[in-house]
Amino acid sequence: MKTTENVSNKMGSVPMNRLVFTMGVPMILSMVLQAFYNIVDSYFVSCMTDPAVPNLGDYAVNALTLAFPIQMLIVAIGVGTGVGTNALLSRNLGEGNREKSSRISGNSIFLSCCTYAVFLLFGLLGVGVYIRSQTSDALVIELASSYLRICSVLSFGCVVYMIYEKLLQATGCTMLATIAQMSGVVVNIILDPIMIFGWFGCPAMGVDGAAYATVIGQFVSLMLGFLFHTAANRKYFDTSLRYLAPQRSIIQEIYKIGIPAIIMQALMSFMTYGVNIVLGSLSTAAVTAYGIYYKIQQFVFFAAFGMNNAMIPIISYNFGRRDKMRVDSGIRYGMLYTLVILGAGAVALQVFAHQLIGIFAVSEEARQLCIYAIRIITPGYLFAGANIAFQGILQAFGCGVQSLLLSLIRLIVVALPLAWLLTRLPNAELLVWSAFPIAEGAALVCALVLMRRVGRRVAAFLASGAEQTAAME
Repeated sequence: MKTTENVSNKMGSVPMNRLVFTMGVPMILSMVLQAFYNIVDSYFVSCMTDPAVPNLGDYAVNALTLAFPIQMLIVAIGVGTGVGTNALLSRNLGEGNREKSSRISGNSIFLSCCTYAVFLLFGLLGVGVYIRSQTSDALVIELASSYLRICSVLSFGCVVYMIYEKLLQATGCTMLATIAQMSGVVVNIILDPIMIFGWFGCPAMGVDGAAYATVIGQFVSLMLGFLFHTAANRKYFDTSLRYLAPQRSIIQEIYKIGIPAIIMQALMSFMTYGVNIVLGSLSTAAVTAYGIYYKIQQFVFFAAFGMNNAMIPIISYNFGRRDKMRVDSGIRYGMLYTLVILGAGAVALQVFAHQLIGIFAVSEEARQLCIYAIRIITPGYLFAGANIAFQGILQAFGCGVQSLLLSLIRLIVVALPLAWLLTRLPNAELLVWSAFPIAEGAALVCALVLMRRVGRRVAAFLASGAEQTAAME
């Protein structure tokens, strides 16, 4: 069934500079708030003390660093499925297909439940093996396994909320998604010290308390996301439970875009896992430093990913309408805003490196290594910003494989082998960080080549739409 809702949809009418900005800001805020989940946990556990265990905070941060790749993988599958849902749903909304939009929404929620089942099994059966593959330290194994087991077994709130977030974003209800996300983060921030240190009569649970605070916050976001989705999105498509029934053709369409996006997001998890192993060959302090640096830089990169998430439905919607002018404008402003975010982030980290690292109660060696990482890696942020924008543009055009290739070069193909080679050289604890900006530069060259090839096909598609419109007039 067709509908005329798309005629008044703001993604097809609001001036593009304002549209990208107004849709991007809530998504940026949402993604930055997501980064709070990880850095707040790391901050509070770094403050843990025990007279019997010197530098307990270092061990606790190290444990969370080793658990972090799986948390990223959970997010990767949720976000990747959401990206496929978002792009497909936006395109069908642009085409005015209400019935198919309803099925896309229902099937995406069904897929999120299946994703949770996978991580539930991992939490019950696979955590110990995974953690021991990265370290042999008994205390770190104990802390990391306990933390990760809780986050995996109770990951339902995280996984399902991310789908509701993308459904809200696809219809332009970005502020509602941000409110849901912010509420969960606030709950996490409040509960973290209470459950870690045992305030207000709560038992002191240490790193377990950090895990429980995180999953409780995620469930708060889930509940609000569900309420907002059922209330706000019903004017765009049917939100009834009957659309939860899986439909193979819909699932295939979601994952045609979603699987490359999942793999692309998961590469961040695999890179972090690989870097943990590479740096572990140098020192425990290097792993701790990387964990702190990575969670600080997430604020900058997650902001860029938020702009990326705004670009995808905007470009995809207008691509479905074959509106070349708005597609080109969406690309231009999306790229500009992303570069501004990464450039400003690089400057801020360079200027405030000492103050930011000083927040964490870790050893002086780990602190100095983290500052070195910031000094060396941040000059490559502009390359990274262009790459992130190109990834979103390719996803919006349905070119998931090309976007995946770009991500592979950024995160795996160049970065990991180069980092390993640099650990074999003198002053390895300083040189190893240069692998990351070099990888971003190599990826940018690849991105320009890919965009040139894809651009020809996109131009032909948009031109055919213009010809059809002219013929009708």
